[in-house]
Amino acid sequence: MAWLRGPNMAIVWTVLRIWLGVQWLEAGIAKIAGGFDATGYLQGAFAKAGGEHPAVQGWYAAFLKHAALPNADLINIIVPWGELLVGIGLIVGLATLPALLAGAFMNLNFMLAGTTSTNPVLYTAAFLLIAAGAAAWFYGLDRLVLPYFKKEFKHKKWNRKHAVVH
Repeated sequence: MAWLRGPNMAIVWTVLRIWLGVQWLEAGIAKIAGGFDATGYLQGAFAKAGGEHPAVQGWYAAFLKHAALPNADLINIIVPWGELLVGIGLIVGLATLPALLAGAFMNLNFMLAGTTSTNPVLYTAAFLLIAAGAAAWFYGLDRLVLPYFKKEFKHKKWNRKHAVVH
């Protein structure tokens, strides 16, 4: 399995990462430009909780009713801008792991709300990229930025450990 994380596969993971980023970017731009309102979507998802074989489980319907619907105005901001930022992060390979986790979390919530569409494909792509590890952002800004942050973190940690107390 090590070959999946090697530099030879990095180009494959980069193409998949950029493709996934474009999907998120396009979704975010469409929602921002189109005046996104999640209220109808949330109400529709809540309605899918009834019947003999509900598409939305009861515990998730309770979350929709008591947390999501009362905060639809906040969701109307978080979802489109989150999609846009996930897309940008994945395309340029910056904050790749947080972007993958945020995107997968959004896909999971969309699926729990009873929406299939492309969500299972995007969710699977995110987890493939997470499993690829550093090969997923080998060709991206993380390769340049992460060593700097690691160096700074180690430097500050060392200074705290060896600080002189007066």
